[in-house]
Amino acid sequence: MKRILIIEDDPVIAEVQHDYLEASGFKADVADRGETGLELALRDRYDLILLDLMLPGLDGYEICRRVREASNVPILIVSAKKEEVDKIRGFGLGADDYILKPFGLGELVARVKAHLARYDRLVGSGEWRRDELRLPGIRIDRQARRVYVNEAEVAFTAKEYELLLFLASNPNRVFRKEELFERIWGMDALGDYATVTVHIGKLRDKIERDPSKPAYIETVWGVGYRFNL
Repeated sequence: MKRILIIEDDPVIAEVQHDYLEASGFKADVADRGETGLELALRDRYDLILLDLMLPGLDGYEICRRVREASNVPILIVSAKKEEVDKIRGFGLGADDYILKPFGLGELVARVKAHLARYDRLVGSGEWRRDELRLPGIRIDRQARRVYVNEAEVAFTAKEYELLLFLASNPNRVFRKEELFERIWGMDALGDYATVTVHIGKLRDKIERDPSKPAYIETVWGVGYRFNL
């Protein structure tokens, strides 16, 4: 039975989510404070997390960031915050989906099942493990912060490594330069978004068989970049 962690301070919403998920065949636990939710997420083995953003104590953004540093468990943000900047920030911190309140219970369960199925495919194929990310021809050792291309170690600067790890951990999603800059260089960092283009070029030189015809890091013209998997 798949285990779902619900981090939600509204008791009515939490109860509805809990009861509907359990009726759909899942085991659901509820945490109504940020600190409690983070402790459970890091301590216990959950298959998916439903995360509110506005919580007493730690907010959902910080929980998302800290969980994602330790695990690839699917994180679905469920929030009433509907501004684009909130969604961008959530995805930038590693969330897998963003569901607006109020939501349909059928849609919620459908999204939960879809993300669980995707995660199972990645884990079952050995492509995605807790401490090591394996891709065709690339292996990223998170603990040692080392990258191997065709099993030969390749040196990366700190920012190059962080950018590669972020893109590879969020495959097949398009990220704008602004999103990548904010995620890797910081929300309040001063600089030119062109630095993202420069770092993408350096990554291609190091991981692509033919940097002029990249297979991994694709430019989506007029939008941003996507890591293909």
